[in-house]
Amino acid sequence: MLEDYRWDLNGYTQEVCFQSSEGITRREAEHIFQLKPEPPTTERLNNYILLALQKKNLDYFSFFLHHYEGQLNQRIRSFLRLDGTDGNDPERFLDIKLSCLEIMLQKLPDYDSKKGAEFATYIYPFIRDAWLQYRMQEEPWSISSLSAYKNIRRMAWLSHNTNAPLQSFTDQQQCDTALAEEYLKASRQLRSRQPFYVTSQDEDGEETGEDVTRDDSWNYADILWNGMQATAVQAAFAELNYREQVLLEKRNAICMTCGRVSPLSTRSTFEELAVLFEGSSASGAERAYARALDRLTHNLVESGALCVVELKRKSQRKRGKKIAAAVYEYRADYDGEWGEIQFDFVQGTAEILKLAELDTVKSNAYAKRAISHILSLPVNDLPKKLTLPFER
Repeated sequence: MLEDYRWDLNGYTQEVCFQSSEGITRREAEHIFQLKPEPPTTERLNNYILLALQKKNLDYFSFFLHHYEGQLNQRIRSFLRLDGTDGNDPERFLDIKLSCLEIMLQKLPDYDSKKGAEFATYIYPFIRDAWLQYRMQEEPWSISSLSAYKNIRRMAWLSHNTNAPLQSFTDQQQCDTALAEEYLKASRQLRSRQPFYVTSQDEDGEETGEDVTRDDSWNYADILWNGMQATAVQAAFAELNYREQVLLEKRNAICMTCGRVSPLSTRSTFEELAVLFEGSSASGAERAYARALDRLTHNLVESGALCVVELKRKSQRKRGKKIAAAVYEYRADYDGEWGEIQFDFVQGTAEILKLAELDTVKSNAYAKRAISHILSLPVNDLPKKLTLPFER
């Protein structure tokens, strides 16, 4: 369906090239769509898709991928972490990303902006299916179709999270009990052969493959499964006091002894955490949890296992109801003076007004990390403060 489209990218090259003969790195896998020089800016990411369709030129699709890659990486990481499989293999990460690219190209000509959804929203269910298709092919057992595979996973989820999985399944899928029993039997047989992963579901009971409760802060469960060696986190965790360890384990639903990550539906609320420590309120437990998380982050930074960019919004300017520009202060690894970055969200650009107090090369790297993250966020959902961790 793309025979009439051209895709040459004259004047552009990959920002990160594959260099090692021993295999790709995680950084390479996460930056395969990045271009240099920087593509032309546009007010809305979806404009690239509209231009690609209008001009039948996939160069604009590449510009879309350049800016969308961070969001795609985050969604793939979330899928891998909750899927219960190896999320630390760069080649597997890249294979999954290329599966997403294939489905995006297949569905591009069918996209109709008049239906009200932007391309990133329109394509997400197909990307989700691409993940599950890839995962299905990896299973040590065979299954007839993606639809059957999804139903088995759905039944496994219901068996784990409800007291009446059969009734819940028949209500959701509007099917007879006999079919639901077949899926229940299949899910139980498979769970006896391997641990069955548990993923989140949306309001329709469809697996999202991602944790919809995540916010702009980080948790060490995410770090554990997104590339950092578990021993580094465990060592930093061991330096915390008992209360801090309990708060982190119960709030993040993770066991630091065995590394098992439980469904986030089982994690303790701040009210429940407050009960564990007499004399504490829910808000007090939340503040204590934040302090524990901050201490863990400091420990990881001091050990050299983690880098951190702190961001805090200094000012912002609106055009109508939309944020048009903002100035953020940033600091690297909790050390030195704060630098400043000015963002122009209309043009999609940023300028470093003042480097943080580090050597120029290192400070630039932290600033670029901050710029890339802030520009990837929805303009009207920008954080006032943010701690952005990343691996060295």
